[in-house]
Amino acid sequence: MTVVPQNPKPDAARSNRRVAMTLAATAVAMVGAAYAAVPLYAAFCKATGYGGTTQVARVAPAARGARTLSVSFDANVAPGLEWTFEPETPRVALRTGATATVYFRVHNRSTRETAAVAVFNVTPEASGAWFDKVSCFCFSQQRLGPNETAELPVVFFLDPRLEQDHTMDDVAAITLSYTLFAANDAAKPVALAPQAGGAAPRL
Repeated sequence: MTVVPQNPKPDAARSNRRVAMTLAATAVAMVGAAYAAVPLYAAFCKATGYGGTTQVARVAPAARGARTLSVSFDANVAPGLEWTFEPETPRVALRTGATATVYFRVHNRSTRETAAVAVFNVTPEASGAWFDKVSCFCFSQQRLGPNETAELPVVFFLDPRLEQDHTMDDVAAITLSYTLFAANDAAKPVALAPQAGGAAPRL
């Protein structure tokens, strides 16, 4: 006796199709969520200082705080960029709420005009939420002619509110680090400059 296989019941087939469609939709949603998480993560870093992301401010606080911290400066040049780059002042002692201006010297060692952008962070990472830049060369592309030298200023302050942040209680020294990349090779965006008019963004 020959047994003839029977086709799956219509209800079972429909159920299987629904499961497959649900799994496919879930996979698509997860991919979309992953892409959406990138700008959300960037916004989180800018708002909180996570990962050593500094802040942007228009003016310094009206009042100074009680603590004084040491701020050191680190300058690096990525491979492929024929520039020298160094801070004119290796470190400053800065009271919270006070504004400091420091200069970095750059020199184009090549025989042609080249451009660069700077990426940066501060360490320890917890200090990023309280390190505010009023003006910085990292807000724009820098261009130097053959063998040209320039001085690039950074104006910043330490927010006095760091004194209420207990993760900063044992922090006595902060390092601001920059790396210059050839403009076409910069792998990540630089900070936004303060917008004209209105309150400054908190990055």
